[in-house]
Amino acid sequence: MRLPESWTGRLPFLEALEEDWDPVPKAVLVAWLVFYSLFLYQAARGQGILLLMDGVFVPIHEGGHLLFRFFGEFVSVAGGTILQLLVPMLLASYFLFHRQPQGVAFCLFFMFEQFLPISMYMADARAQDLPLLTIGDAEDVIHDWNYLFGKLGVLDLDIRIAGFVRFLGWLGMIAVVVWMLWRGVHDVAPPKNEIER
Repeated sequence: MRLPESWTGRLPFLEALEEDWDPVPKAVLVAWLVFYSLFLYQAARGQGILLLMDGVFVPIHEGGHLLFRFFGEFVSVAGGTILQLLVPMLLASYFLFHRQPQGVAFCLFFMFEQFLPISMYMADARAQDLPLLTIGDAEDVIHDWNYLFGKLGVLDLDIRIAGFVRFLGWLGMIAVVVWMLWRGVHDVAPPKNEIER
């Protein structure tokens, strides 16, 4: 992919985006597609061992509250979700600049997958039935989305917003799998005899 010279002249690090992607071997592509298909199946059912991956994001979410607390209460409360999405996005950017499609796909897939638990949390904003996790004093715990939606004046739209976020999560995960399949089909690794020449 060719970028405008005005971009690469001002931002030389963007030149890495003009490099070819690393090819995805067929066997690896099939393995990843099986994994993503199984994950999507389990996510649709709402149960399965692969969904334990969400546990990785709990400390990231809680760490976001701590990291962003210096920017005031609103940003601190939103910081959990911000970091929950920012970490996989930044990791995807790393793999993007190193032209590694498997890493990009994995990180973006799980960034979009996080829209599912986030939407569940959003949908609970008025009801506040979900058990909450916190770092520190449990008596001072705030339901993130009750607070955020309340401050934004959209608390009565919590279910609708959550539904839209959930839709975006599914759309994003499926798009990532399709992109990974497209990359794997179009960026075929050269045969061994061509590499040896």
